[in-house]
Amino acid sequence: MTIPLTLTPGQDPDGTQRLAVAGEIDMSNADALAHALETTAGPLVVDLTAVEYLDSAGLSVLFAHADRLELIAAPLLTPILTVSGLADLATVHGPDATLPPSRP
Repeated sequence: MTIPLTLTPGQDPDGTQRLAVAGEIDMSNADALAHALETTAGPLVVDLTAVEYLDSAGLSVLFAHADRLELIAAPLLTPILTVSGLADLATVHGPDATLPPSRP
């Protein structure tokens, strides 16, 4: 059973933009993620801790914006982000990490 994609934008008190992502990211909904990333300016923290599935279409979207993303990932996704090389381009934190101030 497919779990629908949910995208919830937010902002920290310091102005850092956040996007909480939940569900499954695949070719059927990667365009919604792309739109959310494209319409949010500046550095962005993307919380992927509630993502249960991420395919190559979703990875491609994240790669396109890697230079300005900080990702929070559950242990399920960490190997995917590492093997794909995305962890070399974007900062990846575990779900319990205290995030530093956003990058300029």
